[in-house]
Amino acid sequence: MSHVQTPRKPLLGKAAIGLSTLALAGSAALSIGLASAGAAPTRPAAPTKGDSFSFRLVPSPGVHTCLPHAGGNVRIAHTGINETMTVSVHGMPPNEGFDLFVIQQPLKPFGVSWYQTDVHVGSSGTGSATVRGVFSHETFSVSPGGTTTFKPTHQFHLGLWWNNPATPFNIGCEPGATSPIVTPFNGEQHAGIQALNTSQFTRKGPLARV
Repeated sequence: MSHVQTPRKPLLGKAAIGLSTLALAGSAALSIGLASAGAAPTRPAAPTKGDSFSFRLVPSPGVHTCLPHAGGNVRIAHTGINETMTVSVHGMPPNEGFDLFVIQQPLKPFGVSWYQTDVHVGSSGTGSATVRGVFSHETFSVSPGGTTTFKPTHQFHLGLWWNNPATPFNIGCEPGATSPIVTPFNGEQHAGIQALNTSQFTRKGPLARV
């Protein structure tokens, strides 16, 4: 009586190959899963060159009554390692000078303030200026020692002051005052009152959004 031999070796070989393939697939899946679980959280993308943010400047208290059409627009563009800020104003008294500051608070007492540029207004009551620097959520000042000491302090607001103290007084922007109000907001520390600001941002100022 003859016996038929079953081809065990090829079957065992195929089974071994199948088990090996499953083991490799499982190992790969486990490795991917562990790598995903251990991966660091994705950070928000940094601003790229050309990104920009625009917002308005609004009249300071009392200014709307003497200059009903006063206002301004600001555009901050990311230019790589810093920002370019363009400020345009309208509805202002003709042929006057103004001084722009980056400030800690939009209204009195203003806090830490950083002088940026003059803004010259022409005969049409409009004017503009462009400055370059760090105008973003990283804008801050610090004085670790010296004549004045203060900890790192962010400045996220903007303010625009009359260069000549007599101008706002003469056009009725200082009701009740018997002489021009003098503030330190120009290069000579002898400026007028604030004309425009970013007080419509009731929490952090607009620079915090850049």
